[in-house]
Amino acid sequence: MKRHLLSLVTMLLIGSASLWGQTNLAGRAYHHPNIMADQLNEAMKDLNKEDARNKAIAKAEAKKGRKLTAAETAEVDKNLDKAIATANAIKKGMKTAVTIEFKDEKNLVMKADMQINDDALKAAGMGWLKRKALKAAIAASPSSEKATYVAKGQQVIMIDKVGERDTLQLSQDGQYLSGKLGAKTPFKLKRTK
Repeated sequence: MKRHLLSLVTMLLIGSASLWGQTNLAGRAYHHPNIMADQLNEAMKDLNKEDARNKAIAKAEAKKGRKLTAAETAEVDKNLDKAIATANAIKKGMKTAVTIEFKDEKNLVMKADMQINDDALKAAGMGWLKRKALKAAIAASPSSEKATYVAKGQQVIMIDKVGERDTLQLSQDGQYLSGKLGAKTPFKLKRTK
């Protein structure tokens, strides 16, 4: 009986020590070189070109009230290919690297390095004014932000200077940190140190 009790206590101590180790993030850094490419890759992966083609043809036929001619179908195919090429060009033209460094038990720094390739965006069909506006927005946005955090199990709650909270999720093995940049851009950072 004592042996079973002793092994149970030992397992509980080891379990609580490993839990504590998972939430002590001081000195760790997580990074992803381009979260925008990941998001576009995910969207492109879910795109079935044949389904998109059939939907576009059905929509055009419903609008015209008749079957499309061969020339009109060729135009739909051309527009679909152009949209895919545009998405690929944008993927090459925009880069957003994200790094989160945990400085100590309660402070972190989040860095976002946003870069655009003017030629790639121009090739994607983005106009001069939109490219300039995008450059201005990137120049005006902060590249680094300090925040505090609270680690609760696998959740990391980030609190910025104005008190807004973002919840990040730490993987079970502690090698990945997931969250959202803005409202719609999910990211997954890999541990680098």
